[in-house]
Amino acid sequence: MDIEEIKKLMEMMEERGVVELEIKNASGEIRLVRENHRAVIQQPTVVMAAPPPPMVTPLAAPQPVSTQVAVPSPSIEPDVQQPRGTAIPSPMVGTFYRAAKPDAKPYVEIGSVVEIGEVVCIVEAMKMMNEIQSEIRGRVVKVMVENGKPVEYGQPLFLLEPL
Repeated sequence: MDIEEIKKLMEMMEERGVVELEIKNASGEIRLVRENHRAVIQQPTVVMAAPPPPMVTPLAAPQPVSTQVAVPSPSIEPDVQQPRGTAIPSPMVGTFYRAAKPDAKPYVEIGSVVEIGEVVCIVEAMKMMNEIQSEIRGRVVKVMVENGKPVEYGQPLFLLEPL
């Protein structure tokens, strides 16, 4: 096989969504594997510098120590409850779309019941539209990402209440 034939095979694999192709014939054998069909992002390692040493300031005269015990006051802030449920995470880095086309209605709305394998959104990665399917049956409690915004690998897209 010459390089042009291999390039044509690679283009056909991408167009048709083929992940792996192996060919054996009289002229030899070739095995092509697309590794970017699912983007996997390795989290970068963050190295933190040691904090600077504390500054030493001269002490003033010692202050008297209070012997009163602090009693916590009742909270005056309202109890904000976070929605609970099972997240549908993004399987790749890309751009989140709630519908197949800009003028189409979203795949799911808050309150929709989704079945296992049902398409809930699209994540565009490298000019490819990837349909994201629900892996559980449940009711959509919250949409976690704004339409057209970038998403990271593992980022929650929806919260579902399992049914």
